[in-house]
Amino acid sequence: MDANKLIDVLRATLDPNQREEAEKQLEIVHKIIGFAPILLQVVMEESIDMPVRQAGVVYLKNMCTQFWRDREAENPSDPVPFNIHEQDRLTIRNNIIEAVIHAPEPIRVQLCVCISTVIKNDYPGRWPDFPKKVAFYIQSDNHSTWMGALMSLYQMVKVYEYKRSEERQILDDAMVHILPVCYQRCLQLLPDPSEHSVLLQKQILKIFYAYIQNHLPLEAVSKETFTHWMELIRQIIDRPVPEQTNQVDIDDRPELPWWKTKKWAVHILSRTFERYGSPGNVHKDYNQFAEWYLKAFSGGAIQVLFKVLDEYRRKMYVAPRVMQQALNFLNQGVSHAFSWKFMKPHIQPIIQEVIFPLMCHSDSDEELWDSDPQEYIRLKYDVFEDFLSPVIAAQTLFYSCASKRKEVLQKSMGFCMQLLTSGTTETRQKDGAMHMIGAVAEVLLKRKIYKDQAEMMLVSHVYPEFTSPNGFLRARACWVMRVFSEMRFKQEAHLYQALEHSKNCMCTDKELPVRVEAAIALQMLISDQEKAKQYMTPHVRTVILELLKIIRETENDDLTGTMQRLVCTYVEEVTPIAVEMMSHLATTFSQVLETDSDGSEEKAITALGILNTMETIVTVMEEQKEIMLQLEGIVLNVVGVILQQNIIDFYEEVLSLIYSLTSSHVTVHMWQVFGMLYEMFQKDGVDYFTDMMPALHNYITVDTRTFLSNSSHLEAIYNMCKQVMSADVGEDAECHAAKLLEVILLQCPGQVDTIVRPFVELVLERLTREVETSELRTMCLQVVIAALYYNTPLLIETLKSVQIANVQGSVMEQFLKQWIHDADCFLGLHDRKISVLGLCNLLSMMESSRPSEVTELGPELLPATLVLFGGLRRAYETRAENETSDSDDDGDEDADYEQDALASDEDEIDEEGQQYLEKLEKT
Repeated sequence: MDANKLIDVLRATLDPNQREEAEKQLEIVHKIIGFAPILLQVVMEESIDMPVRQAGVVYLKNMCTQFWRDREAENPSDPVPFNIHEQDRLTIRNNIIEAVIHAPEPIRVQLCVCISTVIKNDYPGRWPDFPKKVAFYIQSDNHSTWMGALMSLYQMVKVYEYKRSEERQILDDAMVHILPVCYQRCLQLLPDPSEHSVLLQKQILKIFYAYIQNHLPLEAVSKETFTHWMELIRQIIDRPVPEQTNQVDIDDRPELPWWKTKKWAVHILSRTFERYGSPGNVHKDYNQFAEWYLKAFSGGAIQVLFKVLDEYRRKMYVAPRVMQQALNFLNQGVSHAFSWKFMKPHIQPIIQEVIFPLMCHSDSDEELWDSDPQEYIRLKYDVFEDFLSPVIAAQTLFYSCASKRKEVLQKSMGFCMQLLTSGTTETRQKDGAMHMIGAVAEVLLKRKIYKDQAEMMLVSHVYPEFTSPNGFLRARACWVMRVFSEMRFKQEAHLYQALEHSKNCMCTDKELPVRVEAAIALQMLISDQEKAKQYMTPHVRTVILELLKIIRETENDDLTGTMQRLVCTYVEEVTPIAVEMMSHLATTFSQVLETDSDGSEEKAITALGILNTMETIVTVMEEQKEIMLQLEGIVLNVVGVILQQNIIDFYEEVLSLIYSLTSSHVTVHMWQVFGMLYEMFQKDGVDYFTDMMPALHNYITVDTRTFLSNSSHLEAIYNMCKQVMSADVGEDAECHAAKLLEVILLQCPGQVDTIVRPFVELVLERLTREVETSELRTMCLQVVIAALYYNTPLLIETLKSVQIANVQGSVMEQFLKQWIHDADCFLGLHDRKISVLGLCNLLSMMESSRPSEVTELGPELLPATLVLFGGLRRAYETRAENETSDSDDDGDEDADYEQDALASDEDEIDEEGQQYLEKLEKT
């Protein structure tokens, strides 16, 4: 296909009326040698309309992603899968860096994906000159080549970013030469504050961050090199942002290149301190480096970050992510005596003038609260947002200072109480003071002087805010009660007041965020206070029905967890409204599915929470037969939707629901679900067999009569197990399949003679292939042993007549030898017991009917039996010990806070963290 024809076809893909035909043409011609280079040529032709070029680059990206890697046919008889011809790949490798350099931004982004794919497959083997070529363009005097070259280099670094250190050597070898080039280029650009210059600086910092964020190769980044980079980063953080940026809308400022460059600079500082510069908390390979880092850089870094905080204190704009990362760095510094000495003289002003304002209700909070309360709730409860939030970073820093350094808590609580007791304190300042107190609730409740005063503090200063005219203060009061829920109340009346306030806020407040906070606070009080549980019993129906409404309004996952805990706490009270609850949850689940057009993660998590709540209700209602029948009908509608629409994201939860619905009784409707499970397995359920296993086990053991009444049930189980044991799905799933075969033999004595042979053939055939774990080997043997226990003569006859590929000689002899060899591998009570019973069956046979192999191996069978008997005895003893032992380990709740605090010259050592890092390095 020539270039002009290709342009016409690409243009046709943009027309809905011609798209299908155009895509068919591309499907035919894309395999022709020379197609990919022509496509790249079209993409780079400036005279062609941008939409056509974009369509072309997307097609090229997809081709590279799917067809660049060499692939071979899975079976000799299969056709060879299509790969882009090496001649075309060579042309693309020779031209794609230049293409990235000259392409406009929309095209460049897609071409970078192509480069990433090529590097993954061809570097260094077929593309050894990639680093040299990129370095050439970065060093070039032609500034138009720099960004494309840097973005190309970034793709290489990203490919190796998360690989183990020994797999990164090829990258380190290249970066030894390229990193100094990047440093020099950035240093040269530093005096130029233009947008183009700062964008290039940002790209260089992104490369450096990706290169060192998980591994710091000390041979490529020497102390001298590292020092140069740290000074460069210090200058970037310290330099002022151009005045004109203040004219940009405040919501758009974080995206400005000047702030983004600062963000990456502070991000590097924070990451290097956390991962390589914190003595006692780093991998052993970095112990010496950490000691050097702390003394060489922490002081200077703290000083430049103090300037950032001071700008915020003086009401100057600081981008939220810059603030967050600066606070993260300081949080790391709290643990070390050396860095703490720089922070200590300034920490109280920082707490009062930086941390406190951040923890107050803000203008942006107020705007979102009023305009979109659902979004406000989503942001406040989004754990991913927490990782980016300067408010959470401020809260974490405050907690670290208060819990690890003496005198900080006392002075900070004095500051907060002064605000709460003053008659002139603004409402937002009250919110900040309560936020700060709640942030260190755990610390306060550990220290006697504060623990004794906490109750009256809540009564005097928090309880009045439950009726505040300001919604955010009512929500804050609920939040404070949540974090103080474990406090021991000296006066029951105060506890009951807290419960009434929380219940009223939940059930009658007009503001949705208040109702959400109140619901969680109420549940926490009920969980942590025994008397609260009793007090709220008469109100359970009201609370739960209101909570169902809030869940539907907010689709908040935290609330589904709250509901589950309330259901488990009040089983008796939930029983009369269980059907109403289940119906409400099913409707909410449908609502979540219908409104999730873009497959958002938040909605998926909420849907999972609803399914888990439904399962909790089913579980606690298990003994209520009449109610269970009604619940089953509602749940089956949800199960049917998920299985029939193949919503894979919810398979695990729906399989767990099916298990719960079949745990004590299997209805006619649930047997229809069995057929749906088999259909699901045949479509895409092989990977979910392990999750299906408990439900399948129930069908066999809970309603054995119905299971055996229809031969298709047994056939379905056998086919599933056979497919699992033939497919490459992992030995864990194969163990489950073998277990299911054993269960059938043991559960159906004398009723499944016809399947003994196929079962035995299946597991013995599996043993002829490589088995990595003793668990799978013994489980396969156990199926044969179960058949021996099921019908000894039938099993012996089967073993005499069965033909197993790759097994020479007597199958019976091979089986017995393997059994004897693995006698010490049978673990647990059941496995040893069935093995002992099987051996006893063999040894007790009349000599006239006993197979010769048993007689010949008799001297070895008896010791194996003794080994199993010994293991069985130990298993019984262990079970008896477990039943009588008291595993409760009550800690001292009132451990003195002073034992946790560090003196000014002490460091915090994280030994568990060090061990984890070393383990992670090996994986």
